[in-house]
Amino acid sequence: MSKILFADQDGVQVLKFVGDVRVCLGPTIATFLASIDKHRGVSAIIIDLRETTGIDSTSLGLLAKISLRSQDQFNTFPTIVSTNEDITRVLLSMGFDKIFVVDNDAQHSCEQLGELPAKMVPDTVLREQVLDAHKTLMALNENNLLAFKDLVAALEEEQAHECNQRHRQARVAG
Repeated sequence: MSKILFADQDGVQVLKFVGDVRVCLGPTIATFLASIDKHRGVSAIIIDLRETTGIDSTSLGLLAKISLRSQDQFNTFPTIVSTNEDITRVLLSMGFDKIFVVDNDAQHSCEQLGELPAKMVPDTVLREQVLDAHKTLMALNENNLLAFKDLVAALEEEQAHECNQRHRQARVAG
């Protein structure tokens, strides 16, 4: 079972991803991201991926957004702890070493982790989160731009089509 755990200990916020972290946990990550602006006195953000068995590009894009927000709000780079070679390789290929401290040997522990509640959002909101996450990844480097440009174009086309359908339905109803 996939889940995200959280603790705030003396200004250090810890997010721990457990299991296979996929798009369905995106709204939970996005909720944390939105809450960063409200926190004062944050000295560090640690993202613990030691118990993560897999992570998709949407979740990675949301993590990138957390780093960018942390740099903006607290003038600090978050730390990602990853002991899984495959996940670390993905992080490095995405350019995360430019926006995170990537640590494969951290010994931190946090006993007071609580599970962040899973959030459900409408498909349109989820699609917007997926689109925004991938645009963030694309902005990190040329390889990401090439890897995700077709997906982003398809999502934008789907979004435009859905918007046009809603406008037509509104005209017919009105």
